[in-house]
Amino acid sequence: MTNSLRPQGHRGAALPPAQQPARGVPSPRSSPTPKAATSLTPKAATSPTPKAATGAAAPGTKPAKQRDAFFDNAKYLAIVLVAMGHAWEPLKGQSRVLEAAYTVVYAFHMPAFILISGYFSRSFDMRADRLKRLVTGVAVPYVVFEVAYSLFSRWADDNPGQSISVLDPLYLTWFLAALFVWRLTTPLWKLVRWPLPLALVIAMLASVSPDIGDDLDLQRVLQFLPFFVLGLFMKPEHFQLVRRREIRILSVPVFATALVVGYWAVPRMNTGWFYHRDSAQQLGAPWWTGPVMTLALFGCSLLLTACFLSWVPRRKLWVTVLGAGTLYGYLLHGFLVKGGEYWGWFDHAWLHKPLGEVFVTLVAAAGVTLLCTPPVQRVFRFAMEPRMEWAFKRDATELARERAGTAKS
Repeated sequence: MTNSLRPQGHRGAALPPAQQPARGVPSPRSSPTPKAATSLTPKAATSPTPKAATGAAAPGTKPAKQRDAFFDNAKYLAIVLVAMGHAWEPLKGQSRVLEAAYTVVYAFHMPAFILISGYFSRSFDMRADRLKRLVTGVAVPYVVFEVAYSLFSRWADDNPGQSISVLDPLYLTWFLAALFVWRLTTPLWKLVRWPLPLALVIAMLASVSPDIGDDLDLQRVLQFLPFFVLGLFMKPEHFQLVRRREIRILSVPVFATALVVGYWAVPRMNTGWFYHRDSAQQLGAPWWTGPVMTLALFGCSLLLTACFLSWVPRRKLWVTVLGAGTLYGYLLHGFLVKGGEYWGWFDHAWLHKPLGEVFVTLVAAAGVTLLCTPPVQRVFRFAMEPRMEWAFKRDATELARERAGTAKS
């Protein structure tokens, strides 16, 4: 998050092979577990027909695949961490312990999301229906919430001068802008010989390029790129590896060590490194620290992400269905957090004490949980999953399938 509206900004059965998501969202799909809906990583377009995406198979097409509980559970737990981190932002300046926890959370929660987004973007190509869903599931929500956050700032913060610009992502919308760019480049990453080393080189170069500017939050797009590219080339067995019992046991001292290191680093390290939004020079460091920190943070983030995933339940739980609505929780909880800052909710002295910090944490977790529920999804689906059939030509292949299905029936 920054000072403005921009963020500083088990043991179990082996995971089933990845399936094409129903509406192109990197929404997890496999056969064993039920539920199909949207995820934090919005639709990109991988389903054969729009009807299949809503759960009703179109004539002549196969039914939509079922969601995988593991990934829905992972996304739900990660979105809770995101909301907690944003709620800690106004409080952490007066608590070294809280800032240490904040640093550790920021080291892996977005890398985990981005890696999973890459994993479920593997089937993306330039096919017409997938491009259509990339527009409706990523680009349109980006524009809608970019405008919404700008208008909210004008009203709630009494800031009539707040500009509306789709080129300069505001607050949480940077992720949608980045996902749009990353997914468009997916075919390219499948062509190059060494995709991950190339992505790391690009990220390191970005970290020493202060002139990149704020358009589409390009620094973040480039510095987080290696996590997305890594996800593109991951396989189900890689996720199964981190679920081994010994990994779960080792993750406990790893997280404990991370908290100790975070506590030590609070007065010694600029938290801005974890936001991947600025170059080394903009953070007041020598240029050569940019590539060094890029590699160091990439390794630390992957280690903590593996530890986090090792404790994600594989079975279906009551929160599993909420993992399908994490895009809703992600985009909507920002209005609550920023509203709290504008209206002085965090100014009460008791909230800056340990019990107050625990209270804020629980409220943030409960609030984002409610925002991921199916009723909220139904209310806001018009903005986050618009159909927009009126805006696109009908695909010839889709029309042929429908005619064939109608003839058979």
